[in-house]
Amino acid sequence: MDLSKFDPDSAGNPNNNIFGLPFTEEEARLVIIPVPWEVTVSFGSGTARSSEQIFKASLQVDLFDPDYPDNWRQGFFMRESDKKILLKSDYLRKEAELYIDYISKGDVVAENKFMCKTLKDVNEGSHFLNQWVYQQTKALLDQGKLVAMLGGDHSTPLGFFKAIADKHEEFGILQIDAHLDLREAYEGFTYSHASIMYNALNEIPQLKKLVQVGIRDYSGGEVEYVAENSDRVNVYYDRDIRVRQYEGETFRQIVEEIVSKLPQKVFISFDIDGLDPKLCPNTGTPVQGGFETEQVFYIFKKLVESGRQIIGFDLNEVSTSENGWDANVGARVLFKLCNLLVASNPQ
Repeated sequence: MDLSKFDPDSAGNPNNNIFGLPFTEEEARLVIIPVPWEVTVSFGSGTARSSEQIFKASLQVDLFDPDYPDNWRQGFFMRESDKKILLKSDYLRKEAELYIDYISKGDVVAENKFMCKTLKDVNEGSHFLNQWVYQQTKALLDQGKLVAMLGGDHSTPLGFFKAIADKHEEFGILQIDAHLDLREAYEGFTYSHASIMYNALNEIPQLKKLVQVGIRDYSGGEVEYVAENSDRVNVYYDRDIRVRQYEGETFRQIVEEIVSKLPQKVFISFDIDGLDPKLCPNTGTPVQGGFETEQVFYIFKKLVESGRQIIGFDLNEVSTSENGWDANVGARVLFKLCNLLVASNPQ
């Protein structure tokens, strides 16, 4: 790619691609797939349309990253959202809302044929989505591309995990999140956003280790699941990280311990609600507490410095907002993740 006529210090050109970069998909080393899906969200919505706002906000992101000043030159490209997937999400989301309202009042699903059909339709739609994501990501991985995924809710990356598992015999997931996401078929939805890591652990044997960081909202059943699967799951709860710091440990010491739990190959799964909700207040299920962006970036930097390889990432639960603030933060997180993925995979 000839970049001699491209000025990285000029205003972002909306006729170019993500971050105003002038690469085509073929020229880009890293390809981002947006997945406009939020069928099973149980509180706030808006994540299915976040990629458009993130694209717009990305044009305001300076391309100079002090840690990785030239990585963008290898090319980042984001595909357009698939409108058929978005339409399917919109339709099933309305069905799911009726279903959630029904069960929240204590009514029995088996006694209502319409609700039985709704549950079946949502679960079949989610299975379809998983297969679609798998096919899209696998095709790009097979081409030798670095691949990233932009949700949507946090149910979306399961197919991506499976494509990663086809390429790598074993790997770990570093999850930044407010939630454990270890509920089995939450609210009856097999592939709920609250079940993503339960499904990953149970359907992907190549996933050897899950390290969850920043967790602060979870159920008793999930805590039991963690205890029963301590060989594969390590959790760093938000409150425990803070208490350890209050009592004299440095954040560096805690981060080095976190990184030490991960295998050589690591996939980053970043739910934006892992951050302090002041940064992305419109995310689907915000919880007080959480990280500053620089704390999370520090974890990722230490991961790369350890010699471990980042093999892909997803960024989920960034929502739309009237002033675009969530997308602004999301775009900057996305840029850092892209730079990290390239840095971890030198040519």
